Amino acid sequence: MIFLFVYGFIGWTGYVSLSNWNSLVPDWSFAGVKNYLYLFHDFRFQADLRNTLVFTVLFIAAVIVLGQLLAILLDQKLRGESLFRNIFFFPMALSFVVTGVVWQWLFNPSTGVNLFLKPLGLDGKWYTDTNILFGFHWGKIEFGIPVAIIAVVVAAVWQMTGFAVAMYLAGLRAIPDEVREAARMDGATEFQLYWKIILPLLRPITVSVIIIMAHISLKIFDLIYAMTGPGANFVTDVPGVYMFETTFRGNYYANGAAIAMVMLLSVAIFIVPYLISSRKGGS
Repeated sequence: MIFLFVYGFIGWTGYVSLSNWNSLVPDWSFAGVKNYLYLFHDFRFQADLRNTLVFTVLFIAAVIVLGQLLAILLDQKLRGESLFRNIFFFPMALSFVVTGVVWQWLFNPSTGVNLFLKPLGLDGKWYTDTNILFGFHWGKIEFGIPVAIIAVVVAAVWQMTGFAVAMYLAGLRAIPDEVREAARMDGATEFQLYWKIILPLLRPITVSVIIIMAHISLKIFDLIYAMTGPGANFVTDVPGVYMFETTFRGNYYANGAAIAMVMLLSVAIFIVPYLISSRKGGS
């Protein structure tokens, strides 16, 4: 069943991406890599690759930093730890669609947080901003950090940081107290204890968090679709949204299949080496 409904459909998608089926009427004639060449010369797809790269880097970095800091905080045996733990974990119970709608309201330029910022002379455009930070021309697009994508990163980090907190907290609780006491007896400060001993011991967890978050960010669709859509000048567009609109609204099935295969390969670049190393480590 897995071979048929997973690998079989992956093979079918790859076959369609090499065809000329770009209308409601199937056309199975061989097109070679024409659809892929079209994509990589397409302004929208180039913008999608830029947005995905920026989103992935900012998202993973923020999740790791916040996850470590909050896990270390919870590991201090604070009063009300269970309350804080539930607060940090709660967003994970929501779907990305719910998160997207909520943060769309919060970052609405006419309402939301701007109601508190306007008296201070601040008026953010958030996900409607079309500016590119540190931009330079690359191909057909301006490569840099789209300001609008930062609002999406905030929403994604809010939802997924709880996962990193759970991972790091489990790792911290697994480190024997003797390790900490030995470091303190050797004169290590608390900063040196965490920087040189605790965090290196948590490196396998960090690798797992990076792989899982990269898997989520590279195929992100529902959060973007619910919160911003492609955005003006495609500043918040991602391959998942482009694939959906190309395939199911434009009926360009071969082009949509090509986008799906590029997404699959980008995820495989992260997942396959991790699975191979885990398999070798387990044996």
